[in-house]
This record gives sequence, C-alpha cells and structure tokens, in this order.
Amino acid sequence: MVHRHASAGCAALTLLSALVLTGLPAAAAVEPPAPTPAPSAAEMLGANKPSPAVLRALKRDLRLTEDQARTRLVNEAEAGTRAGRLQNALGKRFAGAWVSGDTSADLTVATTDAADSPAIEAGGARAVVVRTPLQHLKTAKARLDAAVTGETLDTPVRYIDVRTNRVTVQAKSRAAANRLIAAAHVDSAIVDVKVSADQPRALYDIRGGDAFYIDGTARCSVGFGVTKGNQQGFATAGHCGKAGARTTGFNQVAQGTFQASVFPGRDMAWVGVNSDWTATPAVKGEGGQDVQTAGSVQALTGAAVCRSGSTTGWHCGTIEQHDTSVTYSEGTIDGVTRTTVCAEPGDSGGSYISGAQAQGVTSGGSGDCRSGGTTFYQPINPLLSTYGLTLRTSTGESGTTAPEDGQSGGWAAGQVYEVGARVTLDGVSYECLQPHQAQAAWQPALAPALWQRV
Repeated sequence: MVHRHASAGCAALTLLSALVLTGLPAAAAVEPPAPTPAPSAAEMLGANKPSPAVLRALKRDLRLTEDQARTRLVNEAEAGTRAGRLQNALGKRFAGAWVSGDTSADLTVATTDAADSPAIEAGGARAVVVRTPLQHLKTAKARLDAAVTGETLDTPVRYIDVRTNRVTVQAKSRAAANRLIAAAHVDSAIVDVKVSADQPRALYDIRGGDAFYIDGTARCSVGFGVTKGNQQGFATAGHCGKAGARTTGFNQVAQGTFQASVFPGRDMAWVGVNSDWTATPAVKGEGGQDVQTAGSVQALTGAAVCRSGSTTGWHCGTIEQHDTSVTYSEGTIDGVTRTTVCAEPGDSGGSYISGAQAQGVTSGGSGDCRSGGTTFYQPINPLLSTYGLTLRTSTGESGTTAPEDGQSGGWAAGQVYEVGARVTLDGVSYECLQPHQAQAAWQPALAPALWQRV
C-alpha cells in the first residue's frame, strides 16, 4: 500500500537535490566532463571479464545464453553502486533494493515515501512505495530470533524479504509460527508464514572448494584463501571444527590448525596452514578450472551466485535474502544469506562467489543437488572483520588490516566497510556505497563504484 506524506513535494526536491550533489544523474543536472574517465563498476569489480567456468555454470543453472550471462554480471555490478547511492540518500526511508530479470536489467528500490519516487527513477531504478522501512523489519526479525528457544526446531528459518516488505518465518506448522510471533511481541501484519517440512542442517559430511579433513575424520571444503600478517590460511565454516583442531588437505598431507571458530551464533572459522601450503585467490570451478577472486563486494538480493564444494562441485543459483537466521539442531545461526544454490554434506565451508567477488562460505541447507534445495552461507566480510583477515585476491593483497577504530575515520586497506560508512582520505570525505573489504587499489577517489564524495 502507498504511504504518503503531506510534504511530498518538498521531500522529493530535497532528495533529488542530494542525489545530484552526490553525483547521481538527474534530468536537469549538467556535470563537467572528468579529465580521466573513471572505471565503471563492472570494470573495477571484474564483472566485465568473467571466467569461462562462471559463464558455463550460469548458462546451465540459470538457463541463460552466454550473452545473457555476461550482461547479467555487468548489470549486477552497476546496480550495486546505484543502490548504494540511493540507500545513503533515502536514509531511514530506505526499505530495500533488489535486481530482477534474466539479465538483472531491472533495479528496484523501495521507500516509505512516495515523494522519493522521482529521485529514485532519476537514479536509474524503479521505485516501489511500501509501508515499513527496512530498519523496522530488522527490529522485528531480531525479536523473532530472540524468541526462538533451543528446544524446538519448529521455526528453523527467519529472514527479511525486501521484495514483499515483510519478515518471513519458515515453520513446520502455522501454529508453531503463530506461537513464535506471539512470544516475540511482533505485529503479525508484517510477518509472512511459510509452512515447510524442510529442516536445514549443517553440511558436516588452498583453493576454494577443495576438500580438507579435520582430525582425520570429518570432511569439509575450503572457502577462500586469507592471510593474517605473515600467517597464511583459509576461511571456512565454524561447524567444521573447533579452535585447535588439526587439518589435512585434499591429498591427506598435514595442512594446518583451526585458529578460531564460532558455531552456533555465527558459522565462521579460519585455518592457519603450515609452510607447505600457499593461500591463493583461486576457487575450484567446473571441470577443476580455477575462478579467480578479485574482492569481496557484497552482491544484491536477486543477483546470481555460484558455489564450489568438495562433494557436489560447482553450482549456481540466486541470492534470495541477506541477514537470515536459521536454527539447526546445534543452535541458531544469525546473519547468513539464503540462496537457491544446491549443496550436500561435505560442501560445508566451501566458496560462494558472485562474478569475481567473494560472498561467503557454505553453512547448511536442505535438499540436494539432484532434486534441488535451499542453502545458507556465512558472509565473508564479517568473517574477515571478526578475525582481522585479509582476503587473497587476483589483484594482489588487500592490504594490512586496519585497527579496530578504523584509524579514527581514515580510510585503510584491509578494513571492512558497510554502506553509509564515512571516511576521510587526503582531506576529502567519502561515503561507502557497497559492503566490501578495502584493497590498496580501491582508494575512494579511484573507486566510484564503492565510494561517493560527500
């Protein structure tokens, strides 16, 4: 339903002016030509040069032609920047953004004020007016998560669906969902109930997707190569092993030790490897061919994403919802991303990559790769930030991880930034457009896909 305000005309003018000032094109805006053309978002993020393995999997799993697959990756990279600008401009009225269509040609941005529509359209997106701002939905979801008890798996999944402007509870029965909603004191008018018998589980049974073994028994998959100072290693799922557990590689050669691990709550861990192993930016693609990781810019809802795992190999699908909570028998995991990519036991910890950008490591799911299923991944940026890790990338090291205080607002390579974060570099202030770990080559002035000057 449309939510209108009496001050609609004034609000639209104010937002449109703000977008023009921050560099977003508007019909009446005339910008001076830049002396040196800045790289497009697709060029900067490597989406314009996808690997053959990514293209083949997108053709197979999303039923696209090669031209459609190439176009989709470029469109998704460009849409992320536009969505970030609009999110920063809308502020508290922002209610989500997503891409749609075979080639992700359509970017939709939701707002709670109809007066924002002209500015959203001027920013290259379709405007949708909804009742509830994203922050209110996040608050409702947090209450639902807090009301889940460890004794029940009747309501295993909770997430915000920006496309419906509601919180969704996946439950074994409507009665179970209603009990949770009542216990959380959440307005049922903003909650959808999805009744399903699916029960996600952690998929128990240095190149992303390769197998590794824990204490000579369990098998999981490598996520992404990382470093911490001089220590090399890889990111993986927390449920694969506890801190101190020893690992061997895909070839059963001694490999390393879990340095830190969290599960449940989150599903993140990292393994430090010995001198016989070298962390690389490669992810094992279809047919064993390597896909190179160029960074960790978070993809939008609706974007294509591919997964590599040691059981089922290379599969693709789409991102359904970010910031999902899922309850396994071992406990609740918060902040994972829900996808349509299939997976099976042993794929745990493996890589999720969108184009050339790392997205996360496999946590769990339901179904399989014969009949299809739903999976969840632990996003990579919180993992990097939590453990002070630097992602290995094809463009070189991301840089030295910044201290916890972010150098008092100064930009630093290796720091993880969220949308809206403000930094200062060389006396100039910038605002972040897309979540990512900063790389030395991605200084704000050189990365308009990730930063806007304010």
